[in-house]
Amino acid sequence: MTVAPLFLGFTTGLSLIVAIGAQNAFVLRQGIRREHVFVTALVCFLSDAVLIFAGVSGMGILVERVPWLLVAARLGGFLFLATYAVFAFRRAIKPDSLKFSGANQKTGVLAVILTTLALTWLNPHVYIDTMLLLGSVAVSQGAGAKWFALGAVVASFIWFFALAYAARFLAPLFAKPKAWQVLDLIIGLLMSFFAILLIWPVFTM
Repeated sequence: MTVAPLFLGFTTGLSLIVAIGAQNAFVLRQGIRREHVFVTALVCFLSDAVLIFAGVSGMGILVERVPWLLVAARLGGFLFLATYAVFAFRRAIKPDSLKFSGANQKTGVLAVILTTLALTWLNPHVYIDTMLLLGSVAVSQGAGAKWFALGAVVASFIWFFALAYAARFLAPLFAKPKAWQVLDLIIGLLMSFFAILLIWPVFTM
C-alpha cells in the first residue's frame, strides 16, 4: 500500500518545512520583490529533495555519528546569518540601501542562488529535520520508505513555490519605501534570532 506512506511523508514534510525560518524569510522577500522567484524556489526545492533522499538512504546516520560535522555547520550558519542580519539592518537604516531593497535595482541571479544555497546548506536544522527526523520516520515505513520520501519531496515543492509566488500579492503593500524598511528590520531581527539559536547549543554542550 503506497498511499499511506506517501500521505505520511507529505504531512510530516510539510509540518517541518512550514515554519518561520531564515530560508522561508528569504523566499518571501524574493517573492515580494518579484526577483528571480522561480530560481529561488527551485534551489530550495532541489536542496530539500537531495537532503530528504539522502536521509532516507541512511546518510543521516553519518551526521549523527560524527558530532563535529553538526558543530561546524552551526558555526558556519551563525557567521552567515549574522552577516546577513547586518546587511538587512543596513538596508533598513540607510536611505541609499533602501533603494536597493526596492524593485528598481536588481540582484544578480548568481548572488541569489548563492544566498539561497547558503541559507539552506549552512543551517544545521535542515540536516536535523530532513535527514535525521524524516530519515528515521522513513525507516519505520519499511518498503514504503521511498514513497514516504516522495511525499516529503512533493510537500517541499508545493510549499516553496506557493510561498514564492503568493508573496507577490503583497507587492502593493511594499510600494512604499517605509514598508521595505520595516520588512528589512524584521528580517534582520529574525536572522539575528536564528543565528543565536544556531550557536547557543555549542556553548551548552
